[in-house]
Order: sequence, then C-alpha cells, then structure tokens
Amino acid sequence: MSTPYIPCLDLGSYIDGDDTQRKKFSDELGRAFNDSGFVTITNHGVSQELIDKLYKNIRDAFGLSPEQKKKYEKADLAGQRGYTSPGKETAKGAKTADLKEFWQIGQEVMDKDPIKAQYPDNEYLEEIPEFNEVTREIYQRLEANGKHLLRAIATYLNLRVDYFDQHVHNGNSILRGIHYFPIENPDALPDDAVRAGAHEDINLITLLIGASADGLEVLTRSNEWLPIKAQHTDIVVNVGDMLQRLTNNKLKSTTHRVVNPPRELMKTSRFSVPFFLHPRSDMDLTSLPSCIDQAHPKVYEDMTAGEYLDERLREIGLKK
Repeated sequence: MSTPYIPCLDLGSYIDGDDTQRKKFSDELGRAFNDSGFVTITNHGVSQELIDKLYKNIRDAFGLSPEQKKKYEKADLAGQRGYTSPGKETAKGAKTADLKEFWQIGQEVMDKDPIKAQYPDNEYLEEIPEFNEVTREIYQRLEANGKHLLRAIATYLNLRVDYFDQHVHNGNSILRGIHYFPIENPDALPDDAVRAGAHEDINLITLLIGASADGLEVLTRSNEWLPIKAQHTDIVVNVGDMLQRLTNNKLKSTTHRVVNPPRELMKTSRFSVPFFLHPRSDMDLTSLPSCIDQAHPKVYEDMTAGEYLDERLREIGLKK
C-alpha cells in the first residue's frame, strides 16, 4: 500500500521563479492532485499576524449571542452570505446535519463588470467592524493565491497558462468562517453526528488557512483516513468537484471530513476558514477533450458552473 504523496510546496517559487522553477512547481502540484488530491503551501504572502487577527475576529463573531447572529441569517440567500445557524447544512448523502455554524463572505466586484448584479451584497457585521475589514483582506489574498495555483494547474494540463483567468475574474468565490461548537452532551448525539460529514467541495479548488485544532481528515486513494497536520501558517489546498468534472477525473476531488474530538476535548470549540474558489456561473464545465480517451471515457454530463452549484446547494440542504 503506497503512502499518499503530500508535498509542501513553496508558492513563492512559482510567483517569483524562473521558467524551470514554475514548471517544477506545476509538475509537483499536478502529481499531488493526481495522487492524494491535496497539498500544503508555504510562502504565500499571508502573514502570521494577519492569520492571528483573522482567527481572533472569527472567534469574536461566533461569540455573539444567538439573537445577534440571527440578524444576519437571510433564508433567501441560501447560506451564501452572512450567517448560517446550526442544523442547516448536511453532507451529501448524510441524514444528520453537521455540528457547526458558519459565516460566508462573497465576491465584491470593484470594476464595472455587469456580473455585479448576480451577487448579493455581503452582510456587514455591525458589532465587530474589524471583522469585515480582516475577512475582506483575507478573501482578496487567498483569491490572488488561488489564481496563481490555477495558472500552475493550467500548465500541468497543457492548457494556455491564462486558461482560467477569464473564468475566475470576479468569480463566485466564498470565504467561509466555521465554528464547530462545543459538544456539551456527547451521549445525546445521534451516532452519525459529526462536525463535518465526509464530502467533496463543490468548487474548482479550496484554500484552507489555518485551523484552531486538529480534526481534518482526508480519504486517501487506498481508502484510509489520513489526519492533516499542517502548520498553522500553511495553506492546505485541495481539488473540488468542478475541477474534477473539467478534467474528467484526471485531477481528483478530495473526500474529507472533520471528526469529533476526543471525549475530553468535546466541550471545546474548533474554528476553520476555508476559501472556496469558484468560477463565474457561465463557465462551461464540459470535460476537456485532452482528458478523454479510450482508457478514460467521458464520465460527466455537460453543465455550467452555475447549474452545478445550484444542484449541489439543493443536495446539501442550503437551497430548497
């Protein structure tokens, strides 16, 4: 049984490197996404000071009273902006909702792109003004890093280096702050209740910056759950379903979960902040011809990113 290939890659070597360094980075990234479906990234330009500030504000936001948080929960937004209370999101195929609450920040269109009309405004957290500023900065930095990663992926797939650029400019990306709340009475939980059930992400790639505690596990190709022990300063990057569809399974969407802590730690919180990099809704996810051959026949039906997102939001219970 082979050990999954999980490299720690230096993003700076791609952004600032020469052609040889960029090619090496792309090859390493592609190999990992073929194997385990994820990597960890260093030298990404997000300082420890900013990460610490982010997590302080995330803790403060979820520390508000239920009444304060509910002001920011809008049913018509299907969880895509503002607050979503516990019991609302269920992993695809699961029967019991995840043990979490979350807050989502979406794209803010800064140019005159007409796509702005498609996006609802973000909910402004009045009680903690710094929360809005810090999460916006983190959003922009992770979006920029994600664009570099997609350029490396394009090179690996023998596409034009800028293949993804037009699709992710003002894309429908989401920054999600998650609070896996304390489990006060473990004996009262259903047997299948977990912080986050096994699932794959919907988007192109996910960038996860830090986490306040262990718990994230990834399903390897040999069908074993592997705990992720990234450094707090690293960014964990994984493939989502949209990229898997586009590449006809050449790049594999990563099944992952967040398990409950040991019983002695169940009354503690866990915080996490993933960035889900989405394209614009009109991106065609039809599998690339270069990823289809006799040994790898086409698996997926043709659809746009918007159609796929809508389908998945209904499957996980966020949209009716």
